[in-house]
Amino acid sequence: MKILRPRVISRLRMPSAMVLRIRRRTRLRRKEAATWLSRLALDFGTDAPSDDAAIDEAEAGGLRLLLLGPDVIAVIHGDAVAPTIRRLLSHPAMHRHVTVDMGAVPFVYNGADVMAPGIVDADPGIRAGDLVWVRDEKNRKPLAVGRALMDGPTMSREEKGKAIETLHHVGDDLWRLPEETP
Repeated sequence: MKILRPRVISRLRMPSAMVLRIRRRTRLRRKEAATWLSRLALDFGTDAPSDDAAIDEAEAGGLRLLLLGPDVIAVIHGDAVAPTIRRLLSHPAMHRHVTVDMGAVPFVYNGADVMAPGIVDADPGIRAGDLVWVRDEKNRKPLAVGRALMDGPTMSREEKGKAIETLHHVGDDLWRLPEETP
């Protein structure tokens, strides 16, 4: 009798030869740019670029991005916006943070979803469905951006289950995104 083993299907990853390219870059009108930037500042507590800064919207793969010059400053996910990790490193956020213990860092760094047992602290203002950023316990540096699957206080006290679906992490294609040369 032949024993059948279930096939394991891993997450789809882009081959290393494939690189995200910025496509369809268009300049946003001041009112549109101000709307996105004010939401970013209000939701995450980051400082926004000046009002006269030229903000572009672009696509890269399946992502919608906000760019300030050559730098990607935010990701638009549905009707929500979140800063990129590079933006969080240069302009720290005050809200919507989730702190993970050092044992979870290697997994989050490699793109794993954040599990509730690894969370030591979460902003109490987080609601399920919000975009959040994940930081490490020791250095308080950003590791990932994702969508919360439960509210902040629940994340902190739960002992099992997935708490955050990771959308962008250190070292992913968005982190390495080069500007397409004309």
